[in-house]
Amino acid sequence: MSSTQCTDLGRALCIITGASRGFGRTIAREMSGLVKPGSALVLTARSGDDLRSLEAELAESEAGRAGLVVECVVADLGQMEGLGSVVRASKEAFSEDIDHVILVNNAASLGDVSRDAKSFTDMAEVDSYLSLNVSSSLCLTASILQAFPQLPGLRRSVINITSLCALQPFRSWVLYCTGKAAREMMFRVLAEEEPDLRVLSYSPGPLDTDMQKVARSRTADPSIRKSFSDMFAQGQLLTCEASCAKLMKLLLEDSYTSGAHVDVYDL
Repeated sequence: MSSTQCTDLGRALCIITGASRGFGRTIAREMSGLVKPGSALVLTARSGDDLRSLEAELAESEAGRAGLVVECVVADLGQMEGLGSVVRASKEAFSEDIDHVILVNNAASLGDVSRDAKSFTDMAEVDSYLSLNVSSSLCLTASILQAFPQLPGLRRSVINITSLCALQPFRSWVLYCTGKAAREMMFRVLAEEEPDLRVLSYSPGPLDTDMQKVARSRTADPSIRKSFSDMFAQGQLLTCEASCAKLMKLLLEDSYTSGAHVDVYDL
């Protein structure tokens, strides 16, 4: 843990899930500008077209022109085959010069927010949600840690993109709140078990994204729906860029307590 802010993230292998749009896409852009030459980005999402457009954008960037390697993996992380393809691509992108492995668990779905908890009687529906939002996050993290074990001179960081919903109940958001709470505890346990690992749960705040659009249009609970609509109408939503800048500052300063939940409004 350093006491002064670094100016870069090292010669890094950055693995970013849900990288095709929204906050994940912004993380990919920002990280690409903070890694040293010889770094690699492994970007995964379900949307191939969006991933390919991001890959082209990064290739044209200063980092791309300096030789940043970008690997795109079109995958459903809710399936074992998808996880396997991300791990394989990460191993292939790794070189002996890499001194920092960074995994960003960003991929998530909102779930059906148009219903109350008592409507979820279909176990297959709930299992499907938890597979993508909880199980895949644990299994991918475990697989990456096994693929890149602790070695002298190799830093390893795991970032969990979390939410206020991990800490507070939101009516009609039972799936999302449950998934975020489970993930947060998962990474707190990981931080306890792996003292050499840097673990952070970062809550980016209410972002102006497609997910927020769904939240304010489909949320069943009228008071929750109104609060999101009011934030949008009053210009209180954060841009992905503004929130991501604070995440990058956190990672560069590297002074957070491993396993901590840090909210954008705490910074």
